[in-house]
Amino acid sequence: MSRLNGFPFPFTKDQYTYSNNSVPLDPAKTITVTADYKNELELIRKLLQKHHQRCFRSLPLSIESQWEIMLLLFNELASCNPESFTFQKMGGECLFQNHLLAEEEAFVFRDVSTIDLEPLDLVGRHVQEDLIIMGDRHDGLFLEAGQLCFPSNWSLAFVQGMEFKSIHNQVPGIQNDGFIDKVERFISKIQPGAVWERKNWSITVTNKLDTPLETYSVWGKHRQEVTCENAGDLIHLRVEVQRLFRLPMNHDVLFTIHTYLLQLNDLIQQESWLKSFYQNIKTLPEEIAEYKGISTYRTELLRFLENHMEKGRRGR
Repeated sequence: MSRLNGFPFPFTKDQYTYSNNSVPLDPAKTITVTADYKNELELIRKLLQKHHQRCFRSLPLSIESQWEIMLLLFNELASCNPESFTFQKMGGECLFQNHLLAEEEAFVFRDVSTIDLEPLDLVGRHVQEDLIIMGDRHDGLFLEAGQLCFPSNWSLAFVQGMEFKSIHNQVPGIQNDGFIDKVERFISKIQPGAVWERKNWSITVTNKLDTPLETYSVWGKHRQEVTCENAGDLIHLRVEVQRLFRLPMNHDVLFTIHTYLLQLNDLIQQESWLKSFYQNIKTLPEEIAEYKGISTYRTELLRFLENHMEKGRRGR
């Protein structure tokens, strides 16, 4: 059951529902350090080294918010995990120490000559989350910078500079009843210093965290390999814990995404999770199943889940 501990199971109802599902966080934390920290940081850094243009993008007008976010995250790491991180700031001089990785970052706040990377790129190498800056302009929210190593079938390069609603236009049902307009209004009203969290789920075939649109031909083909017999090994429930934070100084929005994977063989050990997952997959509208990439193997997945629920009933 250890793999289930701390996993952010996303389903609160035994039927698929389409909602914002954001809740306020107290304390207001934007990031989380888990037992997978070292392994995920190693993967993040490898991806940045090999595919930097794919994993990091920024517009020049984002630089002030990048500086603010770097201070925010270094402070948060140190205050929430003092045994693993320390951060000191005297005037403009700053020193961040990562004791888990035996590294330190010394820099002068807002002095680009003291760092080799852009601020978001630098701090993004010390957290497990993907980091997105949504610039809040008078005519909407725009994606102005991001470090994105673990995307779920989307491309940072494609959406850079796009307005919030345009980014989400391809999501089925997003325009119904003005839903996307309501979400954008909700984000625009977030107060500085407040953190809101929501969970977004999908399914990944294999345990691959980095599934960008650019490499779909590599990982997408595995969807054709799922059978009732191997579903427990291949299928992973993928949950993104997404947090929204209004920057107090620059008033842009920091969007953090922490991705968790749980193998289906582990998920079915929790009977209530098994039943809820089954009902949500069963009631998923076809257009949503297609969007999430589940249609190809939904029949096999449901049969696998039904077989295990039947075993559970016989075992009682």
